[in-house]
Amino acid sequence: MAWLLVFLAGVIEIVFAVSLKYNEGFTQLWPSLLTAASGALSFYLLTLAIKTLPIGTAYAVWTGIGAVGIAILGIVLFKESADWPRLLSLLLVIIGIIGLKITDTV
Repeated sequence: MAWLLVFLAGVIEIVFAVSLKYNEGFTQLWPSLLTAASGALSFYLLTLAIKTLPIGTAYAVWTGIGAVGIAILGIVLFKESADWPRLLSLLLVIIGIIGLKITDTV
């Protein structure tokens, strides 16, 4: 259950990051509310997960999911670079996330 919470928190972290792009410095009401709500929910789910998971592992996986997700959405939504070094770097982060998960002893 704790790993599911980390995964959901990571996905919601992606929503948080995308909403930052659209809230235009917190000048747009709905994107700003989405930023605040998704950020709070993501942190809340992470705090629930770390009750049973090691903080270092859970936090690293959470940030990795968010980082990879927003980088992919940056490529798709905002036409950011998709060159091979960037994609290779994302693959390495994914490998790191998987490695942390499979080596967790909890």
